[in-house]
Amino acid sequence: MTAAEKKSFYKELFSLAIPIGLQNLLVSLIGVSDALMLGRLTQDAVSAVSLANQVAFIMSLFSGAVVGGGGVLIAQYSGKNDHLMVKRLFCMIIKWSFSVSCIFFLLAMLVPESLMRIYTPDAALIKIGASYLRIVSFSYLFSGVTQCYFLMMKIEGKAAKSVMISVVTLLTDMTIDFFLIYGTAGVPKLGSDGSAYSTVVVELVALVWCIAESYRGESTHPDWPAFCWHSAVVAKDIIRIALPMLGSALAWGLGFSLHSLIMGHLGSDATAAASIASIAQELVTCVCKGISAGCGIMVGKILGQSLFEKARAYGKKFCQISFWTGGIHLVLLAALGPIVAEFFVLSDTAKGYLVIMLIFSGLYVFAYSINTIIVCGVFPAGGDARYDAVSVLFASWCFALPLALLGTFVFKWPVMIVYILMCSDEIVKLPWIYPRYKKYLWLKNLTREEGTN
Repeated sequence: MTAAEKKSFYKELFSLAIPIGLQNLLVSLIGVSDALMLGRLTQDAVSAVSLANQVAFIMSLFSGAVVGGGGVLIAQYSGKNDHLMVKRLFCMIIKWSFSVSCIFFLLAMLVPESLMRIYTPDAALIKIGASYLRIVSFSYLFSGVTQCYFLMMKIEGKAAKSVMISVVTLLTDMTIDFFLIYGTAGVPKLGSDGSAYSTVVVELVALVWCIAESYRGESTHPDWPAFCWHSAVVAKDIIRIALPMLGSALAWGLGFSLHSLIMGHLGSDATAAASIASIAQELVTCVCKGISAGCGIMVGKILGQSLFEKARAYGKKFCQISFWTGGIHLVLLAALGPIVAEFFVLSDTAKGYLVIMLIFSGLYVFAYSINTIIVCGVFPAGGDARYDAVSVLFASWCFALPLALLGTFVFKWPVMIVYILMCSDEIVKLPWIYPRYKKYLWLKNLTREEGTN
């Protein structure tokens, strides 16, 4: 790259990665504020809500695959300046994402106790979590569609708008939580149910704001002809990209959800510590997620114009950035360990677990950052989404999870040994990424000519 090209690259990257990273941070802070407030209430409350939120997490894997698969094509068609196809694809992913949301809404509303029993045998946690799920299930109907609108804002260079929306929803969530969880100023004390009500409100606020924003200026917004449009060929294009993404997301996400199951069977102390460690990881990795999302959009737009040499140069640059990002994350999370533990009301045992979990998590997020930027940013931008699914299947389901499950249910290993094994999957993936990158299977233009049916 020339000096001018580097300047243009970083300018575009920062305009995407910083707002997207901030938005991810703000979304994570909603979970942090809930955990902090519930953590000041009871240890069971924070543990039960953490387990219950695995339902929303799994839903996000399905809707994320839809949005991600559609987003790859939308970015490439946007680079090609085919605005009609962009609108049609936008409407298509809204319909698919909302369908996913409806399924999970019905499950959480009708059988919450059964869902909670998957993660814990503790009757107290099941009772708290089931009540939370019945209420928070209404938020599912809004969140999937909101992610579609956030995607369009990012692709259209309006990621700052999504940050503004996230700031308001964070402040709204914290305010409502304060009154409903603790029963402040004469408001009924609802505990964990109060957190559920606040989640419903903030998701509704975010969706309404997104819809209103889409009708301003030159923004893309749905209309009836675009909602009615359907192309079997284009739908297959989305499915071809989304299915490997879904396979990867399910393999990783169900494995991550199994983390909660494993910790849940190791006791309340392990569950509470692992829940807080997971939140800390979410906060620290917001930067790499922002870079990954920006990478996908930037590389996708270039590939849509068939500028393959420029895309190759961008890919190389993102490989370098991923390494440095991972190193910064490692240092930051390892240093946070002893500090974070003091913010929560935990038993001495849980605090001891938490400090060690956060220190080891430094290695985890180093590997995670590299995997996220390259495998989830560069590769899918050109349709190479299959590798992520294969790597997750091998590292998680053939290595890390079997050892952690055996250690929990058969050999009764110490909590920290199980935790380290459970979180080793991202590290195991590292040696195989660069050889895959050098094959350049991601260097493809996926768009079709106008008039495709």
